[in-house]
Amino acid sequence: MKVAIVHYWLVGMRGGEKVLEALLDLFPGAVIVTHVYDREKVSAKVRKHEVRETFIRRLPGARKHYQKYLPLMPLALEQMDMQEFDLILSSESGPAKGIVPRPDALHVCYCHSPMRYIWDHYHSYRQQAGGVARMAMPFLAHRLRVWDVTTAARVDRFVANSSFIRDRIQTYYRREAEVIFPPVETQAFQISNHVENHYLLAGEMVSYKRADLAIDAFNASGRKLVVVGDGEMRGVLEKKSCPNITFLGRVDNAELKRQFATCRALIFPGEEDFGIVPVEVMASGRPVIAYGRGGALDTVIEGVSGVLFHEQTAEALNLAIDRFEKNPDLVKDPATIRALADTFDVEVFKQKIWALIADARANA
Repeated sequence: MKVAIVHYWLVGMRGGEKVLEALLDLFPGAVIVTHVYDREKVSAKVRKHEVRETFIRRLPGARKHYQKYLPLMPLALEQMDMQEFDLILSSESGPAKGIVPRPDALHVCYCHSPMRYIWDHYHSYRQQAGGVARMAMPFLAHRLRVWDVTTAARVDRFVANSSFIRDRIQTYYRREAEVIFPPVETQAFQISNHVENHYLLAGEMVSYKRADLAIDAFNASGRKLVVVGDGEMRGVLEKKSCPNITFLGRVDNAELKRQFATCRALIFPGEEDFGIVPVEVMASGRPVIAYGRGGALDTVIEGVSGVLFHEQTAEALNLAIDRFEKNPDLVKDPATIRALADTFDVEVFKQKIWALIADARANA
């Protein structure tokens, strides 16, 4: 069976690329198809594979400014010759599922999210765009939406990375999807016997992750907060922070794991498609205080692994922390929290993907 894995772009190693690595473990002979490939910024596992790029790679500055070529990506995908492949796995977040498969080939799409910039986050992206892009976006996004919905018909099976994304696939594509959570290397994290008296905020500091909400909440309460990560909002957030908030910036893996294992709880104030960091913190035996929308509803279970708040405000977050501190029974012991995290392990992901593909082939 000749296998192709279509991944939107390969210019770094984040959550989507961890899914790609797990798929490569299942299909070690697979060919990777992508719009842009930066060999120096991916893992050794990815570099072992044949990578075929669309014509986007030949455009000026494509490795750095690939997203500016989004309107050309549908055409680029459809120009790729996929006739040799029996199984196509598309990893969808940017344009990936729109290849043209052989009529008898099986096409399974693992959807991290329908393209946010043309669907539910469209107005936010447009507001942040430059003048020329803001004027062009209504026309380009309309055409991309039509193409995006049309190409959903080229997929035999959709897989969603969370219940939240399953619902969005139904809303935008009118297709059913099976939920298979992304792979998390839970075995890489350990429970610590030492827990410190601070909360943790970890991740990229961009607007939709709502780090600002956490800063406002801890400025008001005076509780200790450690912030790990970097991003475009860091400078503004540091300037408005009180002395009880400490910014560490980017840290190495050893320090990140130590922070996960020793924090009082993780603060997770954004709405994420899934959210790998909460699972990694849970694998370290620590609870999560999360905004009760998106992927957190699949991972943060009240009474077991954390506390949810349902209004995205500093006041609601502080009330949730108050509830957490006054009611120890809201979360279980570290071993029980860790056991829940293990249900999201990379091996569980591989088993479920393999079973889905076997079922799809048997019923083709």
